[in-house]
Amino acid sequence: MANQYERISTDLRHQITSGELAEGDRLPAETELAKRYKVSVPTVRQGVGVLQSEGLLEKQHGRGTFVRRQPTPVTRTNLRHQWEKDRARESESERLKTGATEHDTGLTVNDLVFDAKYDRVPASAELAAAFDVPEGTMLLERIYRTRHSDELTPFNVSRSYLPLELVEPNPDLLREDLEPWPGGTQNQLFTLGIELDRIVETFRARPPTPEETEELGLPVGVSVVILRKTSIDTTDRVVEISDVVLPGDRTEIVYTTKLDRW
Repeated sequence: MANQYERISTDLRHQITSGELAEGDRLPAETELAKRYKVSVPTVRQGVGVLQSEGLLEKQHGRGTFVRRQPTPVTRTNLRHQWEKDRARESESERLKTGATEHDTGLTVNDLVFDAKYDRVPASAELAAAFDVPEGTMLLERIYRTRHSDELTPFNVSRSYLPLELVEPNPDLLREDLEPWPGGTQNQLFTLGIELDRIVETFRARPPTPEETEELGLPVGVSVVILRKTSIDTTDRVVEISDVVLPGDRTEIVYTTKLDRW
């Protein structure tokens, strides 16, 4: 049997998902909700807190509790990597038509606002071990943020690392002003004669830092998923490492594993 606060959260959730309560609508005062559900105010707060942690409600200081505008959902599948590889050798006109973010969100290029920041950084002990290079080896760090033009927060924050010596033969790859690059990283590597053999992705969840909460617009209680993506070429060399912070309230991760038949 559901607890009293669960009954409240279930009812309010239904009102939101059915459209009875629309985005931007203000909830009645806690005292009014307490009377409606015949419970105490602390129980109301507990029920409302559940929906805050799910990202359905948000409290605005001095104004009340409102139905939260839902950010654009992102579905990330493991099939995206082969999709990116297949288009890496396409013509520039074909590569310009769409990108990985559009693939994951169903949006168009015109819906998006893209930001890239490049820097040269020495490899930490962890990154040096992953790349199998000496600590302090210079890397090209690329920080990517992409958001819907109607939203203030990005879909994620991605930090990509490439050995600087690897990309220097193509000076265009050192220019952040050429982003978003048609065809993404796999095409960039293709310009260097590099073909990827496999991509290894590991995921872990944790509470967000205060900076991540602010930048990603996370509701109270929502975790982030940390993705480490390691790209390995056909000579078994690690050529790129990306650390991606994925907000838990708008990201769905779908993996399809093809099994050999008996």
